[in-house]
Amino acid sequence: MSAAVAIHNLTPSERHKSCWLGTPEIYFRKTIDNSRVVKVEDPRREREMRLFGITLFCLFLLVMGYALQHFRAIEYGYKIESLRSQRDGLAGMNQALRLEEASLRDPERIDAVARKMGLQSPDPGQVVRMDAATDLGTPVMASVTPVEVVSAR
Repeated sequence: MSAAVAIHNLTPSERHKSCWLGTPEIYFRKTIDNSRVVKVEDPRREREMRLFGITLFCLFLLVMGYALQHFRAIEYGYKIESLRSQRDGLAGMNQALRLEEASLRDPERIDAVARKMGLQSPDPGQVVRMDAATDLGTPVMASVTPVEVVSAR
């Protein structure tokens, strides 16, 4: 502790006085002219640098190819998920439409609506079902039925 107090009590000129009393360092400015220096080509070094550049380029292509595949796989995953959710939504809508179609095709509902409109029950043989299953493999004879045209005058 007493050494610290002794250094603290010194005058500024005594503090900066160096304890090294050897030769002072003196720097001289010397200009160097390198205009006459010629670089000697080293074919081995040039070949190594060319091979190194080609190797780096190939490594760059491999990394970019991997990155491209990776990002495309992620993108396709998102597309697949969006298409699956769209498919599920359409399947639900299809189910709802089938239920609505089944409820609209209900003969009792059709009969009740027809009676409200003032319609009467059809005579036997007057109704022809259009969605009846017919065998498409058997030949069908074509027939012409007479059509009666009634003018509105």
